[in-house]
Order: sequence, then structure tokens, then C-alpha cells
Amino acid sequence: MNLHEYQGKDILASFGVAIQRGIVASTADEAVAAAKTLTEDTGTSWHVIKAQIHAGGRGKGGGVKVAKSLEELRTVANQIIGMQLITPQTPPEGKKVNKVLIAEDVYYPGESELKEFYVSVLLNRNSGKNMIMYSTEGGMDIETVAENTPHLIFTEEIDPAFGLLPFQARNIAFNLGLNGAAFKGMTKFITSLYKAYVGADASLFEINPVLKTSDDKIIAVDAKVTLDENALFRHKDYEILRDLAEENPVEVEAREVGLNYVDLDGNVGCMVNGAGLAMATMDLIKQSGGSPANFLDVGGTADAARVEAAFRLILKDPAVEAILVNIFGGIVRCDRVAQGIVDAYKNMGDTIKVPIIVRLQGTNADIAKKLIDDSGLNVLSAIAFEEAARMVQEVI
Repeated sequence: MNLHEYQGKDILASFGVAIQRGIVASTADEAVAAAKTLTEDTGTSWHVIKAQIHAGGRGKGGGVKVAKSLEELRTVANQIIGMQLITPQTPPEGKKVNKVLIAEDVYYPGESELKEFYVSVLLNRNSGKNMIMYSTEGGMDIETVAENTPHLIFTEEIDPAFGLLPFQARNIAFNLGLNGAAFKGMTKFITSLYKAYVGADASLFEINPVLKTSDDKIIAVDAKVTLDENALFRHKDYEILRDLAEENPVEVEAREVGLNYVDLDGNVGCMVNGAGLAMATMDLIKQSGGSPANFLDVGGTADAARVEAAFRLILKDPAVEAILVNIFGGIVRCDRVAQGIVDAYKNMGDTIKVPIIVRLQGTNADIAKKLIDDSGLNVLSAIAFEEAARMVQEVI
């Protein structure tokens, strides 16, 4: 589950991570009021207006600006709130900005040099350990840094059994070239950041940039936070942070009816029971010359209502040219699934305008195939994987 910057910063702060302070606003009046409050609390005279959408690169699209007065802040807030913000990480049409974060100015002059770093915490799936990735090249796309200057990216792997050890935090601060108060501040920052990552059951914390201010403070200026949805039962206070307006509406609808659905960019819709079989089915489609339009796991039950809901979700994608249903009848009998497909097809009438290929294997597969073949509907039945692959090739 992705969070907005202001939500991620709130979680960071709750674990003792130093952040750039800010107040979220939905209107220009609220933005001005937030700026006045920040001035009273922090003494900042300039303010940063940041669009709150689930996408990076907001500054490149005009979604992050600095205001030197309340009049300028009101003008900028009016410009950003309600705009369709287009960044390298948004759909072509962009995303509508409903909220802005009014943040304090932390790039103030002083005796020490300002410096931006990149720090993220995530799981290294190859080693099965958590990993802190960091670089001296903060404020830039980490992909660009990795491509052009890979030697400037460092990693520190943490064994979950022991957690982050003090020498590892010091090693990170050392590799970032820090000393004195900034060195101590970074070791504390890294320790608190890792504590937040584990404590919040996150799958990603990306702070870009982490700023060393002119008075050697270490603070998170931005925060991209992704939480593990499988752990939300432990964090009811986090679950309410979900912004459905920022998520794919089809995936939201699928979640509401209890289906595991992920939207993809292909032309063949998939309806499968079991995540492993779903992945194999997607491979089958690619090998057949097509491209999967979705990942859809209907689970262990596949009655008419559930199948119909799945069909409707798949057909919301105008790029779908065919649908492949691949069901292994272990928990659920194949003939029951076949009857569910026939009933769902009839209920949907003329809604289904693309060919459907159904592969049913397992309990009562022969009965299921006869049900499909005798239905008189535009549904093709298959038993073997190879047969299903050939049918996909023929219809796309």
C-alpha cells in the first residue's frame, strides 16, 4: 500500500526520524493558514508547496515550488491544487492533485555546506535479508545514478535475526563522507529509519533526499513509503491511510469483491485459481505471442457470481482481445467451474465480445469440457496446456 509523502513522514516521525516539518492542505486558504502555523512553530519565512500524489518526479512536472511570501504561496497553491500533474511515473494523462504539503524551508544558509543523500530500506530477495541502499548522489533519480555512476551506490545488508548493528550505521555515515555532528546525526537517522521500516511492516522506505543542513542536522526532506498489505491487520491505524483515489479503480473494485487482481498492459485477459498457476499462465500467453492484460486469482471458489465478477473486471480493459480461463480442479470441481462460466456468460449477454478459452484440469475435467462444448456459447475448451496455447495463438 503506497502512502502520500505527508503520511510517510508522520510514520517516520513516530519512530524518531527527523523530518522536514509540514502541514497538509486541500485549499489555498488552508495552505496559507498552514504556512502561518509553520512560521510560528519553526521560524521559517519561506515555504515549500508539494503536490501530494502517488508518484515520483513531482518537481519535474511543476508539482514542487518554493514561495517567499504568503501572497506567492496562495498563488502557487491555487495553481497546484486541482492540476493534472504529469511526471515520469504517472500515466500519460497525469494525476489530479487534491492536496498539497506546506513544508518548512530547510535549505537555509549557514556555516556548513548543504549536502543531499539518497537512502532507502528494502528487502533483498536474493539474500533474504533487509538492505539499506544509499548514495552521496541524493536528489537525483537513483536509476540514473546506477546507470552512470554505479560506484557511488552502496549497500548494507542486515540480518533480520540481529537487526541493524551499531557498526553498520557508522559504516553508512562513513561512506557518505560525514564527520562530527553530521556523522552522529546520520548514525541516529539510519538507526531510527531501520526501526521504522521494521516497526511499520514496510516493504519500502525511500528517502530522497536526506539532507545535511547548513548546521549539520540530518533530516528527511522527502519520503516514499510502501507498506506490506499482508501486515495491515497489525496496523489498523495505517489501514485508514489508503487513498483509493490514487489507486487503479479496477484493482479497488476487485479488492471489494475479494479478487486478487493486478492490471497489466497486455491483450489477453487471465482468470486463474492459484498464484503459481496464474504466473505459469502468464508465461504461456507470452510464449503464444500474446501479452497478459492482468493477473487475476479467483481463489479456491469459482461459482457463477465470482466468475461473472472476474469477467466484468477483465472486460473493463479495452485492450483485451481474448480471455484465457485456466482452472485446476482440486479444491473446486471442474464441472462446477464450467457451469459457473456458462451461467456467467449467459447473465452478461452481449457484454462479452471477445473469445474465451477455458482450460479445466482436475476433478471432473471431462464433464466440464462437455458442459462447455455443449453450451453453444463462444467458449473454446481445452485440456492440455499446449492446446490452450495453440488456441490463444489462433484468436489474437
